[in-house]
Amino acid sequence: MTHERAIDVAGLVREFKGGVRAVDGIDLHVAAGEIYGFLGPNGAGKSTTVKVLTTLLPPSGGRATVAGFDVAREGAKVRASIGVALQDVALDPMLTGREHMRLQGGLQGIPRAERARRGAELLDRVGLSDAADRRSKTYSGGMKRRLDLALALLHNPRILFLDEPTTGLDVQSRTALWDEVERLARQEGTTVFLTTQYLEEADVLADRVGIIDRGTIVAEGTPAELKAQVAKPTVEFTPRDAGQCSIAAAALAPFGEPVAARRDGSIAVRLESGADQLADIVRALDHAKIAVAHLALHEPTLDDVFLAKTGRSLEGAADGGTAEEIAPPRRDRVAA
Repeated sequence: MTHERAIDVAGLVREFKGGVRAVDGIDLHVAAGEIYGFLGPNGAGKSTTVKVLTTLLPPSGGRATVAGFDVAREGAKVRASIGVALQDVALDPMLTGREHMRLQGGLQGIPRAERARRGAELLDRVGLSDAADRRSKTYSGGMKRRLDLALALLHNPRILFLDEPTTGLDVQSRTALWDEVERLARQEGTTVFLTTQYLEEADVLADRVGIIDRGTIVAEGTPAELKAQVAKPTVEFTPRDAGQCSIAAAALAPFGEPVAARRDGSIAVRLESGADQLADIVRALDHAKIAVAHLALHEPTLDDVFLAKTGRSLEGAADGGTAEEIAPPRRDRVAA
């Protein structure tokens, strides 16, 4: 990732009839090669923001540049630089996947030979080679989403806008789309602006997250930074011998503030110094000769952040916190 700004927005406003401000003076900046997660509930202003940035709606105020071009004055240059996959997949049910790629390539002015090669490559990449000559009306929802993504990538856009691309998809299709989005950013340097209601999606994919509520951005930062703002991780411990609870509580007391137990017979402590204290906690329990039945780390979630910033939970949020058993599986991220 470079420090060049792919998207630069200052004081952006989009007002509809009746004075309704769907976007109310937002500022945001997205670096080239970054995956930016735009998180919020239905009606928060996510899709309206995307429509302004992709020149589908004119701004009512403020300014926005995409790929260095002003969205209000240089719309054609913006459109030539971006790929867009909106919530509603726009496919012709009578055309095959390959015919869709051929048509899109013609509209983009891609030479015939390059159009065929690029189309076949993208259909393969999104897992549609075997279905390339079937009409799209026979495709599942996940297949249609993947074809829509391939169409958005056909002209090698510098910036890709994905507006809730995984809504309604099964887990397998969602994971496949996540993998392709991450590959685009990490291997090809594509900037991705991703709107979503799914907390897990933003947490897994995004380098930075902006939370929008009622047309304004209420929080912004990396997922880790946002979670650290509102809560500290909690360690939960259950001794094998229930009679050792008081001894275990005393052993854990130096590490943080006790909190309500999450299950019968367990002890929970909010860690003052974070997850780095886990090794010391294990040593302290071992020193006190306390046998461990269960030990888990509960990290704060983006739903905790959304709740703290807006006073309500987000649709798509899972109930309860995320517990990671020691040692938890970890998905390595490529350093920006």
